[in-house]
Amino acid sequence: MTIRTRFAPSPTGHVHIGNIRAAVYGWLFARHEGGQFLLRIEDTDRERSTPEAVRTVLDAMEWMGLTFDEEPLYQSMRMPAHLAAAEQLLAKGLAYREDKGGTGKGEAVVFRMPGTDMAFHDEVKGDLRKKAEDMKDFVIVRSNGTPVFHLANVVDDIHMGITHIIRGDDHVENTYRHLALFCALGAPVPKYAHLPMIINAQGKPYSKRDGAAYVGEFRDKGYLPEALFNYLALLGWSPGDDREIMSREELVRAFTLDRVRSAPSQMDLKKLDWLNGVHMRALPRETLEAGCRAVLERRALWPVPGGLDYLARVVETMGERLHFFTDIADHASYFFTEEYVFDEKAVNKRLKKAGAADALRALSDRLAALDPFNAQTTEQALRALAEERGEGAGVLVHPVRVAVSGSSEGPSLFHMLEVLGKDRVLARIARALEKFAAE
Repeated sequence: MTIRTRFAPSPTGHVHIGNIRAAVYGWLFARHEGGQFLLRIEDTDRERSTPEAVRTVLDAMEWMGLTFDEEPLYQSMRMPAHLAAAEQLLAKGLAYREDKGGTGKGEAVVFRMPGTDMAFHDEVKGDLRKKAEDMKDFVIVRSNGTPVFHLANVVDDIHMGITHIIRGDDHVENTYRHLALFCALGAPVPKYAHLPMIINAQGKPYSKRDGAAYVGEFRDKGYLPEALFNYLALLGWSPGDDREIMSREELVRAFTLDRVRSAPSQMDLKKLDWLNGVHMRALPRETLEAGCRAVLERRALWPVPGGLDYLARVVETMGERLHFFTDIADHASYFFTEEYVFDEKAVNKRLKKAGAADALRALSDRLAALDPFNAQTTEQALRALAEERGEGAGVLVHPVRVAVSGSSEGPSLFHMLEVLGKDRVLARIARALEKFAAE
């Protein structure tokens, strides 16, 4: 048997990470098993399923690298098949007509539940059961002649030959209805795997109120698709060891449904940020630098003297502090402009502190005499001066960092000084002294 999974979103303008995680799991399972992953666009809501909304789904799939093996099936094109299935059920006595709402405007088609207890084995949640008295008959064709989700969903899964349905656990209750429909239509019943919900720190369903919640938002914020894919794969599943950084190929090799957890998974944006940084640093150097350059161009911080060679040195100096391409402008703009912003708290704590101005002047004299001017010589000069003054190196490190970058945080100070160069460093120290020492 060839494994066939599917992703069946309703295009509404956004693709929630809970939905795309289901697609990731379906894709991984199909690829692990050497099977096929399919896409079905459930676009029967004509008001919400606009071409733009469908494009959003396709763009999210493409960005995430979720390739599908056949042309997408558009559910709106399958209405004749859905209605034919309803007629088949009516003919077998497994469905009946009823005037819903007492309007007399038309008859809905209602599916007759079998009236027995039902059970199925969920690949994630284990054995599930529901009593007959808790399962009522339900509408499968509305009075206006349009098929309901339950019927269309099952008929299309049969048509597509789906063997495994991997979806969120908000669909567990629907599954009993769908199982009954599969049996009534004389079709093989696929296996089901219901994924636990994604929750926030308070244990509630993760939503836009908690941060980025849609695939497009993560893309716009600068997350790499490789990082989001890696993170979502591990959000409810484990390879069975301590690995957290996994390539797509490694995930395919390791993925099995029996390792999917049934408990809800908490969204941790800090961990995702860290993981994005790891994947950033794994990019080819040219790709990393090109992404940073694009951000600098958008922020009017490019071009700069030294061009690409200078940018390469900045990127190397920033190292693990680059979690996003935008960090090059948000946290390292001082490399590219003299109009960098001074952090007020850092200024008050480091530059306006008693003795800071004298220390900076003394250090500036030492730095001016250096030749060559690099990380090693600047560090030696600073530490020698601190020792002569009977002070710890931090008394000099902190004020000079704020003077040349405006911030109390950043990469290695001495590598920063080397990249900036002697002339810019001395000019910035002089400007900081003039601006803040007299205040």
